Amino acid sequence: MQETIKYWRGVEELNNTPEFQKHAHNEFPEFLPVSEANGGEASSSSVAPRRDFLKLLGFGVAAATLASCEAPVRKAIPYLHKPEEVEPGTPNWYASTYFMGDIYNSILVKTREGRPIKVEGNNLSPITQGATHARSQASLLTLYDNNRLKGPVAKGKSASWEQIDQEIRTRLTGVQGRVVLVSNTIISPSTKAVIRDFGAQFPSFEHVTYDAKSASALLRANGGLVPGYDFSKANVIVSVGADFLGTWISPVEYSKQYIVNRKVTADRPVMSRHYQFESFLSLTGANADVRVPVKPSEYGAVVAALYNRIAGGTGGAAIQAPSTPYAKQVDAAAKELLTSRGAALVVSDSNDPAVQTLVTAINAALGANGSTINTAVPSYVRQGDDARMLRLINDMNNGAVGAVIFYGVNPVYDHPLSQQVASGIKKVGVKISFADREDETATLVDYICPDSHFLESWNDYEPKRGFLSLAQPTITTIFNTRQAQDSLLKWTGSTSDFYTVIQRTWSSIVGGAAAWDKAVHDGVATGTTGANEPTAPAAPMTLAAAAVSINRAGRGGKGVELEIYEKVAIGAGQHTNNPWLQEMSDPTTKATWDNYVTISSTMAKDLGVEQNDILRVTAKGKSIELPALIQPGQAPGTVGVAIGYGRTHAGQAGNNVGANVYPLVSVAGDSLIYSNTVEIEKAGGDKPIAQTQTHHTVMGRIVVQENTLANYKKDPKSVTEYIKIATPDGPQKPQKISLWQDYEYKNHHWGMVIDLNSCIGCGTCTISCQVENNVPVVGKQEVLNRREMHWLRIDRYYSSDATREDGGFEKMENPSENPSVIFQPMLCQHCNHAPCETVCPVAATMHSTEGINQMVYNRCVGTRYCANNCPYKVRRFNWFNYANNEKFDYQMNNDLGKMVLNPDVTVRSRGVMEKCSFCVQRIQYGKLEAKKDGRRPKDGEIVTACAQSCPTNAIIFGDMLDPNSQVSQILKREQGERAFHVLEELNTQPNVTYLTKIRNQA
Repeated sequence: MQETIKYWRGVEELNNTPEFQKHAHNEFPEFLPVSEANGGEASSSSVAPRRDFLKLLGFGVAAATLASCEAPVRKAIPYLHKPEEVEPGTPNWYASTYFMGDIYNSILVKTREGRPIKVEGNNLSPITQGATHARSQASLLTLYDNNRLKGPVAKGKSASWEQIDQEIRTRLTGVQGRVVLVSNTIISPSTKAVIRDFGAQFPSFEHVTYDAKSASALLRANGGLVPGYDFSKANVIVSVGADFLGTWISPVEYSKQYIVNRKVTADRPVMSRHYQFESFLSLTGANADVRVPVKPSEYGAVVAALYNRIAGGTGGAAIQAPSTPYAKQVDAAAKELLTSRGAALVVSDSNDPAVQTLVTAINAALGANGSTINTAVPSYVRQGDDARMLRLINDMNNGAVGAVIFYGVNPVYDHPLSQQVASGIKKVGVKISFADREDETATLVDYICPDSHFLESWNDYEPKRGFLSLAQPTITTIFNTRQAQDSLLKWTGSTSDFYTVIQRTWSSIVGGAAAWDKAVHDGVATGTTGANEPTAPAAPMTLAAAAVSINRAGRGGKGVELEIYEKVAIGAGQHTNNPWLQEMSDPTTKATWDNYVTISSTMAKDLGVEQNDILRVTAKGKSIELPALIQPGQAPGTVGVAIGYGRTHAGQAGNNVGANVYPLVSVAGDSLIYSNTVEIEKAGGDKPIAQTQTHHTVMGRIVVQENTLANYKKDPKSVTEYIKIATPDGPQKPQKISLWQDYEYKNHHWGMVIDLNSCIGCGTCTISCQVENNVPVVGKQEVLNRREMHWLRIDRYYSSDATREDGGFEKMENPSENPSVIFQPMLCQHCNHAPCETVCPVAATMHSTEGINQMVYNRCVGTRYCANNCPYKVRRFNWFNYANNEKFDYQMNNDLGKMVLNPDVTVRSRGVMEKCSFCVQRIQYGKLEAKKDGRRPKDGEIVTACAQSCPTNAIIFGDMLDPNSQVSQILKREQGERAFHVLEELNTQPNVTYLTKIRNQA
């Protein structure tokens, strides 16, 4: 099967343009960082004259001479009284919770000498089970964000808390009209109790919940609650637009569940079947077994057709439904759903109440309630009500609101009616915001009372009924901020603080002081307060009304349709000022630092559009301009744009990055619909998109491997291709033929196994690696210059749907409109016969006695021979001193930002090569801890950052000399079946082993 598949990284490689040929094979592009032509800024297009080069050379010599004569300033300030729990050099761990209105994650926070430096998953959580998300990993950097407000602000000027409290209490006492608190979804029972007590002092109070990426229709169709989905119990999954592995509702939880039925072994050759109907190629769609590109306006027709097929097979009443061109795919999905009744699940991201009503009916007909949907344990992580928010906007503009308080929301930026929101705020008498910075909404209010970061705060959470978790402060407040809950308590006249409120809330659930201490220690508990139950859920739409609504919409018009989606990293916009997330490659487009217009190659050809051409997207008189990104898998007649960009008051890293697409969200009745019919035209000019995928080429060699479940069931030993070399003694494996002397490992031999079936490409591991190993952020221009510094990357491969039998290689090179996708984590392979080690003139790269390819930074002189000789392209060169350079000030160059750095890992200087070290600092720490007890490390005690953060356990790390380690067991089981090494024919003998991807295709 391997001979019939051609893999390609992106449109650039597929088209083999002259620009790609120029850059992909140029291992070390030289871009001088000074140029007279552009005012001294580095540029990928500028050609520096000889004078610039001589100036640069002269400066380099002089700077090196000066640096050698100047001793660094070092200050050590001892504790006057050392805290009992703090031991210098030894980490402390605190259980906490991440939830910023978007993704729930129970976490552990690692601190060193009193400062948080790393986030990991909490294994005690029954919901996220030790898994993390890229956003929770990166949330650490927002703690040290210098763009946060340093204290309260009154009418644009700094003020004291005493002044603020006095003025707000006085003005709220005499307020005329309704008092409204607008928040994102709150899942904290104690916070809801504080809000309830605060509102009780006003004759007319309302708490409006608003989510920037709304799930209001889902709530309406299910009694005001998100169903308790369980993907682990589903043999067949059908998703209509729901990116449940990346952004939808609870992706950490769902990823953990989803992968249960995706791991295969020879003893259990069974996989779930996943159908995905969607417009944009999402992370979930890239993992689907059957993916069908569909226009957003056709979601209703697809769901209606699916409902009728299911109703016909279960004795239900059919509805009148519009025709759909995807009848064949719908029939296939319906057939499998009916075959798996009781173990089937249908989900949708549509915010159309009619679509969600039919989805709920389908799941009921399939017997999902009580199996793949736990009706007793609904989710509370989405509570936004579109209708109430729209009504509030009208009321503010009509003068009916006397005071408004914004908590965790920014509607002047992220609501499609942002202009009406802004005009309405100006008509409100008292305007207050708890924003941590002067964001787009906060700039219009009277008082900004900055909320503390969640790592500085106490809080509690109930993400699902009966499951509780806590957040505790891991550091004292860095700035003069105060928790929003404490502010509300102050204005209520209460003498209690929020910590006391939480204890009071939990006392009836967990019991006495000992139980409370255990809950704080574990971070999780069981029980419920009922605070998150909907008080008056909206009546669900009837099936007849849903059918009328869907038939009215029909199959949409002939115009171009815009799908507005959410990126895995940036989300709805609350993470825009986080450089770690800005530079994280999008899983499918591999783009960083921007949003863009995704467009299919067919539409691009019809419109005469090329990659990076600026397009104007217009809907109902509103337009945005963004560069085009030709994206395989984009549904015909559609384009896609991500929300979360176009901020103007986010902070230094997030301001004026991309364009704000929220104004193009359509408002239909009392619902926000994240699609629209638009006009597309070329605006003139172009804007480069910083992508990481096509910075090098694999030149047609075997890097990833895949096969089908049917072939795996027939013969597990036939699914992986193994290279053999002809010798006088017959065909032999490459490692049998070598001029090198093999290493003999006596104590430990560290290795890694990566299961391509389990890797969903979410990118959490790349952020975790970046945090753990002090990997710098380089910015958009340097990514364009192909100088990103990530030690670990996720390679995304497309495979053509043509074969040799279809017409040879020439036809295989035509771009597929709907390609299959494989994700492959790529890091230093720690080769036993490492090509980098033989070419280093100063032995800066060397092999350890435990199988680790090491970099000795103070030996490296920057020849880059090693990078040139590395076939995996995983070595990174420090072109600049990123840590102390104002041109790379991404929140980590000031004294505050540097608090996030891991003290166990060297901050590399300019001119050295760096790469994955298998988190050697963790290995050494684990060995020392075991040595204290007089034993060898146990399997699972030493885990790399990437493996620990992976939500699907795709990465397994351990000692290959330990026969009982999980790595050893997997290698023993999969040898000769799915286990393979990348570029095995080169005989580098990596210590990283991959397992062939198995597809459950029809």
